[in-house]
Amino acid sequence: MQLMSVFSPHLPHDFDYIIVGAGTAGCLLANRLSADPANRVLLIEAGGRDNYHWIHIPVGYLYCIDNPRTDWRFRTEPDKGLNGRSLIYPRGKTLGGCSSINGMLYLRGQARDYDGWAELTGDDAWRWENCLPDFMKHEDHYRLDEGGDADDTHRDYHGHGGEWRIEKQRLKWQVLDDFATAAVEAGIPRTRDFNRGDNEGVDYFEVNQRSGWRWNTSKAFLRGVEKRDNLTLWHSTQVLGLEFDKGEGGEPHCRGVKAERAGEKLVATASREVILSAGAIGSPQLLQLSGIGPADLLAEHDIPVVAELPGVGENLQDHLQIRSVYKVTGAKTLNTMANSLVGKAKIGLEYVLKRSGPMSMAPSQLCAFTRSSDDQPHPNLEYHVQPLSLEAFGQPLHDFPAITASVCNLNPTSRGTVRIKSADPRQAPAIAPNYLSTPEDRQVAADSLRVTRRIAGQPAFAKYSPEEFKPGLEYESNEDLTRLAGDIGTTIFHPVGTAKMGRDDDPMAVVDSRLRVRGIQGLRVVDASIMPTITSGNTNSPTLMIAEKAAGWILDAR
Repeated sequence: MQLMSVFSPHLPHDFDYIIVGAGTAGCLLANRLSADPANRVLLIEAGGRDNYHWIHIPVGYLYCIDNPRTDWRFRTEPDKGLNGRSLIYPRGKTLGGCSSINGMLYLRGQARDYDGWAELTGDDAWRWENCLPDFMKHEDHYRLDEGGDADDTHRDYHGHGGEWRIEKQRLKWQVLDDFATAAVEAGIPRTRDFNRGDNEGVDYFEVNQRSGWRWNTSKAFLRGVEKRDNLTLWHSTQVLGLEFDKGEGGEPHCRGVKAERAGEKLVATASREVILSAGAIGSPQLLQLSGIGPADLLAEHDIPVVAELPGVGENLQDHLQIRSVYKVTGAKTLNTMANSLVGKAKIGLEYVLKRSGPMSMAPSQLCAFTRSSDDQPHPNLEYHVQPLSLEAFGQPLHDFPAITASVCNLNPTSRGTVRIKSADPRQAPAIAPNYLSTPEDRQVAADSLRVTRRIAGQPAFAKYSPEEFKPGLEYESNEDLTRLAGDIGTTIFHPVGTAKMGRDDDPMAVVDSRLRVRGIQGLRVVDASIMPTITSGNTNSPTLMIAEKAAGWILDAR
């Protein structure tokens, strides 16, 4: 574990903090740590700058996902729960990371998620009431703008003037309004805010946009501060591994990173900490490549063990969305608007003139949180409802009017893995989510399809004469519905948990409650991989909260 001494004479290599990954967490961390001019901060990103125009036009996620310019283009291993199918597994590879290619939806989850983390870690810092200030610190919520429609409750739960802009969507669809009314008829209450700790209800999503443009973390946290003298950004730089020497008490001490930049291999050192913010796939991959992980996996690839942590790459959790498609009549949907040159021209012109319309759309517009059955103690389903339909992501829209009601199990009990396939940092790891691998998840999948049918069958939606195109009303049994869920289910891009935090007596915990890697000095993980359990909603905003909280701890430790 000797620190390498091969340095380039042309680049600065000595820093106080090195952050690996300029994604959701990394951009915020770079902003906060470099706010003190005494801190020398290096931010490293494997992808390029976020100057691709489709990053910034909201509908451009269609052109960013599975695009080598912006996406790592991972794929899952064939999955038994998906009847042997393999899925694309998008992860952002550009400044802003996944916030540059994701759905732009602002959801925190439920208070019980964070209270559960506090119980699992023994640290009350993770309780909902102690996470709320970290959410609010970077918020810029549109309801709190001058002339906004905030009430006192919004002021209690939301911030204004921070870097992270939250706005309402710039379009509505009558067919979605009526689906929302049908949801109310089915027993789901209306809500004005999904982010007060209990997200049960139906309404349109709020989005991370500014005036019809995507608002990613690069814009929010790097724009303007990137020029700080004490902040160095290396984009288009591949981190190859971590460097160690002996620390106090003989424990390994992470002293830097090995990287390749512009064809040159080099080492950068950190006098205080190296912080991994490479995400739920990249962070465990880098730990394993560097000798931190399950001993048998490291031995398989002839990687010397620096610290045996069997939990690295385990505990993978994700939200599997099950896409029900309903043909409708007498409704305006994107299928009918976008399947002609005239329709496409009108859509483009509206965006150019007003920054509104379908080109300003997040991938999903209408949201609902509810229970899969009456015996569920809390909302365990989330709906992403869209005025469109297609066979699979990236394929053409159907040539008939339709909507898609995607539903996901918020609290899956299935657990997967991320494991390196070789000692080569450029080879993608094996990603095995193991969807629908437990009886509980299979039951929720079947029940969730029944909930969708109950909503679609309400009077408010009857005027559209809805016809279930997928999966099809002829399938009714648990066995049939579970099999069909495997046929039509797909990731909603929320992998977490692969370097989970936990108590010292948890053998699978990778980091402690302050996100320090167990048994290693000078190394933290700050991203969605540290979540011991997945949040009950989309994961981007919780990742920002984690980074906000961690930044305070890192600065306090100086």
